[in-house]
Amino acid sequence: MHIYFSGIGGAGISSFALLGVQADFEVSGSDMQESAYIDYLRKNNVRDIAIDQSYDHIAKVHAAHPIDWFVYSSAVSMGQAKPEEIRFCEEHGIRTSKRDEFLNMLLDKKNQKLVALAGTHGKSTTTAMVVWLFKELSLPVSYSLGAKVSFGDLSLFDPESKYFIYECDEFDRNFLSFKPYLSGITGLSWDHHEIFPTLDNYNQAFRDFIAQSQHTLIWQSDLDRVQLTVNEQITVLDGTDPTIDTLAMPGRFNREDAWLAMHTVARITEIPLATLQPIMDRFPGLKQRMELLAPNLYTNYAHTPEKIRGGMSTALEIAKKNNQELVVIYEPLTNRRQHYIKDEYRDCFKGAKKVYWVPSYLAREDPNLPMLAPAELIQHLSDPSIAEPAAIDKQLLAHIKDHLARGDLVVAMTASGHNSLDEWLREQFTTAETSSK
Repeated sequence: MHIYFSGIGGAGISSFALLGVQADFEVSGSDMQESAYIDYLRKNNVRDIAIDQSYDHIAKVHAAHPIDWFVYSSAVSMGQAKPEEIRFCEEHGIRTSKRDEFLNMLLDKKNQKLVALAGTHGKSTTTAMVVWLFKELSLPVSYSLGAKVSFGDLSLFDPESKYFIYECDEFDRNFLSFKPYLSGITGLSWDHHEIFPTLDNYNQAFRDFIAQSQHTLIWQSDLDRVQLTVNEQITVLDGTDPTIDTLAMPGRFNREDAWLAMHTVARITEIPLATLQPIMDRFPGLKQRMELLAPNLYTNYAHTPEKIRGGMSTALEIAKKNNQELVVIYEPLTNRRQHYIKDEYRDCFKGAKKVYWVPSYLAREDPNLPMLAPAELIQHLSDPSIAEPAAIDKQLLAHIKDHLARGDLVVAMTASGHNSLDEWLREQFTTAETSSK
């Protein structure tokens, strides 16, 4: 079967393309621009990738090797009224779907049970932690991750596995396409406002997801948030359990993610939490989640107030341990989101000596919303004096190098993708390291 993945350079679809190859499908795909994920796929035997999403290109691909199934990302379907690739497939009777239908087919065909990690924040980290535990326990596992890790590929299909571990995203209501054997809710706060126009819309989607799951692990605070009561399908985790803070990793949010991951694996395998904890303490982390780029310089994916506070918690623990001042570079993710969360910034950066606030990373924007500049967003902080507008340029690079020379801890809270602050930092510091050798 020939499967064509559109939007193959994104974190989600790239993982599925890799799964397709591992499950012995013929795989090709396209995107609008190059990305680190495309580089990763090409290095892992997914080489038929084009930076061309035109009608003519997919027609040539189909003529050479008939496409059986066209799988596309939500970003592709939302980017334009009728994408040319989708129009071609409809005109030629090619099966067309989002990624969820492909995964459901794979699970059904290979008889694997879905273990889904869902939530507003923490799901990438928690999913990676569950996979880490499986691997360290030498248990067969299939999975799909939303971020790169040092201990495995973006995804893996193992025919010997009974379970498929999956980061289940609520964007575009994708997670409602699944009926998990076990789900874990990592933490909730209203997000993706273009899909869920009210808080209750958002909470209802999670209520529906929990109802579709055979069993769910959830924090008491999140159970209260979605206004559900405990039943035989729900296990509640106590966020005040003192054992959580005996875990080795810095940052309260990270320790909570680890606790949920441990409970997930313990429920499946019946291995005691006490046995899992020393394995969890060795978790090496994942790309762009407090990832060290250079001495005292970290990058951290953070786009909601809760995620920012989580990153700050981790950064402040590291800074306190090393007697450092904390400097933050903040890149908001989408102008659209800023209109909903600007009043929640208040004390998000409390504890930072300095915040450099760069323009929002733009994606899937509403053209009817005015652009909110850094100077305007800074005014929503409880103490605007700690922050200043900045651009991703030589001046910002000079500031970063100056802070690093002083021994400060510098953490970039950033978006991800082409032309993001994260990509720019990697280019600057990789170049600097290479030229110094």
